[in-house]
Amino acid sequence: MDRTLFVTNDFPPRAGGIQAFVHGIASRLDPASVVVYAPRWKGCEAFDARQPYEVVRHPTSLMLPTRQVARRAAELARDCRAVVFGAAAPLGLLAPVLRDAGARRVVMLTHGHEASWARLPIARDVLRRIGEGADVVTYLGGYTRRHLAPHIADTRLVRLAPGVDTTVFHPGAGGAEVRKSLGLGGRPVVVCVSRLVPRKGQDILVRAWPLVRARVPDAVLLLVGGGPSRGALRRMADRSGLRDSVLFTGSVPWSALPSYYDAGDVFAMPCRTRLGGLDVEGLGIVYLEASATGLPVVAGASGGAPDAVRHGETGLVVDGTSHEEVAAALVELLSDPARARAMGERGRAWIEEEWRWDLVAARFSALLAPESAGFSAPLAPESAGEEPAAPSRDRVIPGGGGQEAQP
Repeated sequence: MDRTLFVTNDFPPRAGGIQAFVHGIASRLDPASVVVYAPRWKGCEAFDARQPYEVVRHPTSLMLPTRQVARRAAELARDCRAVVFGAAAPLGLLAPVLRDAGARRVVMLTHGHEASWARLPIARDVLRRIGEGADVVTYLGGYTRRHLAPHIADTRLVRLAPGVDTTVFHPGAGGAEVRKSLGLGGRPVVVCVSRLVPRKGQDILVRAWPLVRARVPDAVLLLVGGGPSRGALRRMADRSGLRDSVLFTGSVPWSALPSYYDAGDVFAMPCRTRLGGLDVEGLGIVYLEASATGLPVVAGASGGAPDAVRHGETGLVVDGTSHEEVAAALVELLSDPARARAMGERGRAWIEEEWRWDLVAARFSALLAPESAGFSAPLAPESAGEEPAAPSRDRVIPGGGGQEAQP
């Protein structure tokens, strides 16, 4: 049968950027041609019932390339022409088994963690083995390609990044209602939509906030999302006397996310690389969603995050470890609303031109075709100008839960 099997640890209702990426791709294929093999997750029964295609759940919350997983994936692959691994590492090790079961085309998606594997001696050898089993290995942008290229044949590498649903994320998406509900009125608002974890840089935003308030006294920092750092961040804000100017929303429903972006004047997530390069931002879909909503963005220079910003045009790329530099960028944009609006307008235009989901879906469909071996579709230029670029829709917020946002 001419079907495509997705084998993936990353799939809703578990939340996250990879999960949203894989779900977005699968949802844009003919439903009759799709079957997904993914782990169980809280709420998966209700989620799966809403999907127009078949979803098969592994009995546990994690799939590793074990005999049990290989056997079940092989059973499903017998009815499929193509296999897509939602993340190449580690499940891509199953590719030879699935070829033996009948798969004629193997596509593997990579994200930030595969670039981290490339830094470690043993892991990079495993990554090389994984790449040998693929017809196509995708990468998000220049950063991830540079780390993958020494270990995966160049003829297999093709750029494929998430897209943005510009009908969902757009200026006027409900921000006025959010401002009213939170009592923000017309105060300048810096919004961060992301899971509350050290790499995302909310602690740097809180440290920067007294410097911002010294120059823009009525500014508010709106932190949207949940995560393990929430308690520490709240205590940090309280110790700095910022209780009235740093607001924590907690997790919010996915459907409400566009309105929270739209409530801001500036979007900021000063992500930073941690653990010697092993904890790194692969791209940062939130920057693209913020741009689609018409906001200027302030991004940390971690991994592939700069690929999601045109520095000086759609936003500013800063050192995510420096609260002084972050504060200066925020003050610069908050103090010049006209410039900030112009950046937001350019960001919206950029998303419409290069990062729409229909472009991503067409590119992905081409990768599934047998004749696309050595595929080299015209891709949009990278923001850094080094190599071809490319660019999400229905999405479970980065780090959020199913219907909730915990970026």
